[in-house]
Amino acid sequence: MSDDTLVQIQELIDGAMSSLKTAHALLREMTGVSDTGRERHVLRAGGMSSGPVSGKVVEGIFDGQNMVDSNNQTYPVPANYASKSKLVESDGMKLTITDEGKFIYKQIAPVPRRTVLGVLISEDGQYKVLAEGKAFRVLLASVTFYRAEVGDQVTILLPQDSEAKWGAIEAVIPKHIAEAAAVASVGKSGKSSGADGELSPTM
Repeated sequence: MSDDTLVQIQELIDGAMSSLKTAHALLREMTGVSDTGRERHVLRAGGMSSGPVSGKVVEGIFDGQNMVDSNNQTYPVPANYASKSKLVESDGMKLTITDEGKFIYKQIAPVPRRTVLGVLISEDGQYKVLAEGKAFRVLLASVTFYRAEVGDQVTILLPQDSEAKWGAIEAVIPKHIAEAAAVASVGKSGKSSGADGELSPTM
């Protein structure tokens, strides 16, 4: 394949991406529906630059499940990598596409994080963590990796300075351990259980 053909292919791809971006904008304008979170990621991706590099490199923002670049193009991030690396929504990332077509992701601009404790639930066929009065989506791979079950207490990481739809699981407290800790805490509070199982003050 000649260099001219490669250039032409790249120009066609760039043109198609530009057309898609324009179509998205027109659709949002017509319907009034916009994903403000995604637009925020796209804008942040446009301001990223890690300097000159060799090869095909794309920089973008992790949206909780995928990487979004400044052209509103989505790149799937392997769920196992995102889970084990504890990627947080809004983290800056770099994707290197090798000559063999291999995708290599790297976190290059982690955002400040905060830790929140919640409870794992299942809603609409998806795992979520209920915390701070909200339901944050979590990756199935993370739930599987930590062997979490519905009802377990879960610690998730969230971006410190921005809203998020996704949380990154950091640790899991199994339901039976949490319940045992609660019972022990009640026992230390000066109460004992009667024969009927009811709690009564100790004398």
